[in-house]
Amino acid sequence: MNVVTVNVPSGSYSINIEPGRLDFLDSAVPSDATSIAIVTNPKVGALYLSRVKESLLKTGLSVFVIELPDGEIYKDWVNLNKIFDVLLSNKMDRHAVLVALGGGVIGDITGFAASVYMRGIRFIQVPTTLLAQVDSSVGGKTAVNHPLGKNMIGSFYQPESVEIDIDVLNTLDAKQISSGLSEVIKYGLILDQDFWVWCENNINKLLSLDKDALSYAIQRSCELKAYVVGKDEKESGLRAILNLGHTFGHAIESGLGYGNWLHGEAVGCGLVQASVLSSLLFNLDESIVERVKSLVKSIGCPITAPNFSLEKWIDLMLVDKKNQHGKIRFVLITKIGESLVQDVSEDMIKLAIQETTK
Repeated sequence: MNVVTVNVPSGSYSINIEPGRLDFLDSAVPSDATSIAIVTNPKVGALYLSRVKESLLKTGLSVFVIELPDGEIYKDWVNLNKIFDVLLSNKMDRHAVLVALGGGVIGDITGFAASVYMRGIRFIQVPTTLLAQVDSSVGGKTAVNHPLGKNMIGSFYQPESVEIDIDVLNTLDAKQISSGLSEVIKYGLILDQDFWVWCENNINKLLSLDKDALSYAIQRSCELKAYVVGKDEKESGLRAILNLGHTFGHAIESGLGYGNWLHGEAVGCGLVQASVLSSLLFNLDESIVERVKSLVKSIGCPITAPNFSLEKWIDLMLVDKKNQHGKIRFVLITKIGESLVQDVSEDMIKLAIQETTK
């Protein structure tokens, strides 16, 4: 088993990466836990719920199941209350443990529920998509969406642990793999040139789900995110670089309607747009922009953005947590492996949009 440790001011926890990890989840449950509730969706539940429940029952505790609808549009207040309904009706106390069995949506809403139920109970992340394994399950960001913006209602709340079973990736379709790989390559682009080059050289292995390549990509992604989160748990500075591609990406998701593009597809396209914007602002070498386009295209993500009006793009981007004093802030790259955050004028944003839309 490969273990990555996340050290943050609020405590430390382990990311445990291992084939077959689902069969040993009982070892992740704290010894003083009084009950367990698994939060999942029908698609993931059909594949893994019985196996996970069997593993957790080895603790001797009661295990309840909360099944929520599948999809980003269901990461809302209504489904958050469904979690609370089960917890309260079964009189689950402050020593109860939630288990998030699913992708980013399940992880986000379960983590937020854990952060506010009885002012905070423990939860375990069991991510079942590549994107969740390398990104959303790590670092303690939890949230639900609001009709006016993605992830606008949330908290920073770290899990008890993250339990990653790479075998579950075999059941994902190609779009889900592409979506996750956009976050993998993002880490190289913002922090680690060597990892970026490794991704360029190993993209075919990653797409074919080669176990050794996937294990390394997941571990290195988690190490890089753990490094950033350890230095800036609550996104007051450095952590913002993890949002490369996300200002454009969130605008795409919101503008099209959640679920039309996968989150990682929108981020992948956003990486291209951010590199183009970086070239306009810093004279980033055109060869780097082309490498970004090439790798994003190779992993199967779109490289051309939806053709919203320029006014719509700006309106969507103004609803972003990174913004300050009404100015739109972007994560930009100065070269592969180095990034920064700064305000960008609407005129420059519009130029980048014109270069990257249909």
